[in-house]
Amino acid sequence: MSALIPGSQHRNLLLGIAPISKATGTLAATTVALFTVAGGRVAITSLFGVVTTAITVANSYKLQNNPTTGDTSDIVAATDIGTTDTAAGTVLGFDGAPASSIVRGTAGLSRLLILPVGQIEHVSAGTDGAITWYLTYVPYDDGATVVAA
Repeated sequence: MSALIPGSQHRNLLLGIAPISKATGTLAATTVALFTVAGGRVAITSLFGVVTTAITVANSYKLQNNPTTGDTSDIVAATDIGTTDTAAGTVLGFDGAPASSIVRGTAGLSRLLILPVGQIEHVSAGTDGAITWYLTYVPYDDGATVVAA
């Protein structure tokens, strides 16, 4: 007799806690919290966005870590995701290096992102479009969690 392991269990073994998602709503020229890290440090194993409404105007866009204690730092460098339209359904990703740019059509961190207690925020300069961000993680410290902000 064979026993099959469901896909969700494979994902949890490889990537950690099941995906948490957060929709941005219509992008505006502002900084908005996407996810909240609480209870200790976490290791982010995946973080990518899916455009849900086309982005059609110039938009310098980035993700940043805003810790409760310490300096705010870029997770990915500001990238123009609107001058050349980004269609609904496009996957947005980056490799995890702070100086990297957001890339269209691909997702996948090449390294873990260790983040302290605080928030993951998006910083948008544009005024149209919407993105849903997805994140998986494992607690680095016992009791650490991530929730949608």
